[in-house]
Amino acid sequence: MYRPEIKVVDCSIRDGGLINKWQFSDELVRETYKACAAAGVDYMEIGYKASAGMFDPKEYGKWRFCRDEDIKRLLDKIELKSKISCMVDIGRVNDEDILPAKNSVFSMIRVACYVKEVDKGIALAQKIMDKGYEATINIMAVSTNLEKDINEVLEQLDKSQVPVVYVVDSYGSMFQEDITFLIKKYQKFMPNKTLGIHCHNNRQLAFSNTIQAVIDGANLLDASVFGIGRGAGNCCLELLLGFLKNPKYHVRPVFKLIEDYYLPLREKIEWGYLIPYAITGMLNEHPRSAMALRDSADKDKYTDFYDQLTTPETTVKSRH
Repeated sequence: MYRPEIKVVDCSIRDGGLINKWQFSDELVRETYKACAAAGVDYMEIGYKASAGMFDPKEYGKWRFCRDEDIKRLLDKIELKSKISCMVDIGRVNDEDILPAKNSVFSMIRVACYVKEVDKGIALAQKIMDKGYEATINIMAVSTNLEKDINEVLEQLDKSQVPVVYVVDSYGSMFQEDITFLIKKYQKFMPNKTLGIHCHNNRQLAFSNTIQAVIDGANLLDASVFGIGRGAGNCCLELLLGFLKNPKYHVRPVFKLIEDYYLPLREKIEWGYLIPYAITGMLNEHPRSAMALRDSADKDKYTDFYDQLTTPETTVKSRH
């Protein structure tokens, strides 16, 4: 519960934006930052950094682009106690979109990549570090890869200068023994790297799996306010802060933020544990099909959905 090396990363706006195309109000984002700072959270990941040509600004909110001028304007006159982070995807950001760190409000930029493109991820992370930022590699959907491929990628990462590598349970499919297996494997292949953990809540295990990662030695912990995030969401920040016994963390500001902003927000957009997300988690699949179901007239037809995913070669009518 206490280790001085542990740091907490809030990813409410970045991961939560996958629900509503990052159409959060300035007020909500500002108040989220202020609450994170008051709570002692080490980093707030305020969104993705992406090139304007990749996405239509009329459709996607400003937190999909994370322009430095927007962040500076948002946080003007606020004491920056929590470091500011963003995430980048391979092929969706141009070099000129990332300013030198000395000219930027960002302290850390995290690189999301899959096993098959980790060489590109390392190259991008190196460019980011060369510009003066902290950097991580977040290996997405690792639960879908063969062990020999994971081993090969970890050998590559061990030779790189990237200091932090994340275990990411993208589909919310893992149990605690899976977390332990991967953390131990990452430690074996990369003994000098700091490890991070990012869990989704499809099986209602995001918090317990994060605790298991802490027990096994992960020191960068992702969480989000009220568990907001794509589909079933993430490890709840309020639960994590209540678990960690470091006196620098304070959970009360997060409760107040939930009360004032996230309860009203959840009346407008949906996230959290639901049966369709549990089904995709059990099947170790991306939740896009569950998200599409929840956006349809058949959103509560769980049995039909299960049958469609498990027996796709047949047409099965709902059994009631």
